[in-house]
Amino acid sequence: MLVASYDFSLVLTSLAVAILASYTALDLAGRIATAKGLALLLWIGGGAVAMGIGIWSMHFIGMLALRLPIALGYDLSITLLSLAMAMLSSGFALWLVSQPQMLRWHWLLGALVMGAGISSMHYLGMAALRMQPGIDYDPLLFGLSLLIAVAASAASLWIAFRLRWPGPFVRMARIGAAVLMGGAIVGMHYTGMAAANFPLDSFCLAAGAGLDSVWLAGLVGIATLAVLTIALLTSVLDARMEARIAKLNESLAKANRELTQLALHDPLTKLPNRLLLEDRVGQSIHKMARKGGHFALMFMDLDGFKPINDAYGHHIGDLLLCAVGARLRERLRAQDTLARVGGDEFVLLAELREPDDAVNLAGQLIRLIGQPFLVAEHELRVSTSVGIALYPGDGTDQQSLLLNADAAMYHAKGAGKNGYSFFEASMNANARNQLQLLHDLRMALEREEFCLYYQAKFDALNGRPTGAEALLRWQHPARGLVSPAEFIDLAEKTGMIIAIGDWVLQQACRQMREWYDQGRHDWRVAVNLSALQFCHAGLVESVASALAQHELPANRLTLEITETTAMRDADASLLVLKQLAQMGVDLSIDDFGTGYSSLLYLKRLPANELKIDRGFVRDLAQDSDDAAIVSAIVALGQALNLRIVAEGVETLQQKSFLTDLGCDALQGFLLGHPLPAQQLIQALDGGVVCAE
Repeated sequence: MLVASYDFSLVLTSLAVAILASYTALDLAGRIATAKGLALLLWIGGGAVAMGIGIWSMHFIGMLALRLPIALGYDLSITLLSLAMAMLSSGFALWLVSQPQMLRWHWLLGALVMGAGISSMHYLGMAALRMQPGIDYDPLLFGLSLLIAVAASAASLWIAFRLRWPGPFVRMARIGAAVLMGGAIVGMHYTGMAAANFPLDSFCLAAGAGLDSVWLAGLVGIATLAVLTIALLTSVLDARMEARIAKLNESLAKANRELTQLALHDPLTKLPNRLLLEDRVGQSIHKMARKGGHFALMFMDLDGFKPINDAYGHHIGDLLLCAVGARLRERLRAQDTLARVGGDEFVLLAELREPDDAVNLAGQLIRLIGQPFLVAEHELRVSTSVGIALYPGDGTDQQSLLLNADAAMYHAKGAGKNGYSFFEASMNANARNQLQLLHDLRMALEREEFCLYYQAKFDALNGRPTGAEALLRWQHPARGLVSPAEFIDLAEKTGMIIAIGDWVLQQACRQMREWYDQGRHDWRVAVNLSALQFCHAGLVESVASALAQHELPANRLTLEITETTAMRDADASLLVLKQLAQMGVDLSIDDFGTGYSSLLYLKRLPANELKIDRGFVRDLAQDSDDAAIVSAIVALGQALNLRIVAEGVETLQQKSFLTDLGCDALQGFLLGHPLPAQQLIQALDGGVVCAE
């Protein structure tokens, strides 16, 4: 027999290629497991080529490591056939690994098929030598090599299937598995090589006409490494791209969840908002229509919340609302829904066994909210008025049920608060009136139904007029002259106050320009700003536009904001007021003394005027406390170098008292009622308005 030897460097190279091919196969299995459709077919096809070349080249490099004392070559067609067998075996293995599950008989059959393919590849590669006489194989080692091929295939399939999904340590596991798989494949190859015996008179028919082993060794090695590297890099880059896409999808899903949360929940209390409540009410209507039953909508409005909000500030008010929502939510049943639908308004959707159960539930809600709340070390107490609408008796759709529950709540509030009322048909009249009023209000600006009345202000010492306050009136075509008390709250709730406020600014500046042209250069026109208008981002621009359009000196306009509005967010208010002050606009703190203010912030506000609330002026003669408060406000204003204006002056005694205290200007029915601009001038010129 010819004595064979092996090139040790090529043996090590074949081992390295086997490990790299095994790792590439495991990584490709991970890509295939997550692919679908056309991408799956492309990964299996490309993987079969890369993996097949890797396994074939390992065997071929192992054959090139064989050294015989005769010239060797390789038949091209047989060599290519062995490569095709490697690719087919690899494609079958990747397809099998891509299946959702691998039954035991699938696994064993796959191991046999893949083992047969690898063995065929190996022995076809040996046949490519075209030895004469033929290679004599040791039966025992030949059989052992086949057994190793099947066992290695079974282990490879099992490992690839188990390690195909990403995990925290899967990459390290794949590296270890690749070393074991590579070693098994090399073991099969060199067992098969050991089984080969070459007679002494053997010669290679492919030595002259076939592929030369010297340059082929380098070509196969370089090509194989390139293919495997490209396949591995493609897989790694795809995995990274997939991870980034997964992360992006997770971020988008999280953003969608947050947007849904914001769209359907109140941002302060995290309770469902009106939109989600209406959806839940609709679901309950469908459920009751199918199965029968009852549910109640309980509309709750907190009694005494506004004084707490004014006294302790907006922040404490928000914390109280959260505490109320949390306390109510703790008592909820799984099938009930609690929503916040307004400032201090909550609605409970509750399923009932019997309609009469609503009485007990309403009583529980009233007692629950009536217990004291500890908020930021303050013990606060509020009560609630509850309006109840029952399904199906009080409405058959979301809107009517909510409207009727709201109407019942207002009835409970009017009946003395801290109680409940069931909806009655007579309550609808007020609800319909509010709806009609809202509809008419939306059309009022377009139809030019608003007008301004002016109430004069007078110098406290000499009684001369110093200007006037613009007061909004609504000349309704059917209702007549509508007081702001009837529609301002509605305009605030709907946001229409912004457009109405802009109109008031324009009209007041136009009128003041007219008075200015008439020679009343020392007059100022005062305009009240609502809380919503003051917080609106376009306020400063609206004021600037009105002044510019009517060419009115900025110091001829006084903007009045309530103390509560100014102090709700003192830092934000300070920023807005400074912008207005820089324009030269006169600023007045209205209703001073009724809200919660900080002297530190008050000192920083660029105000020109304090306006004493009429509530303190009304009982000056009878209430010593009111007299003391007014005296303190006047002293504070003088210390801060502010003008002091007292409103609500209705008696000579009040006028005298306020003048003696040092008020700069007075306003009230004693001095003049609100009048249209032309009538006001006529009254002033006639000396009627300020008569003693």
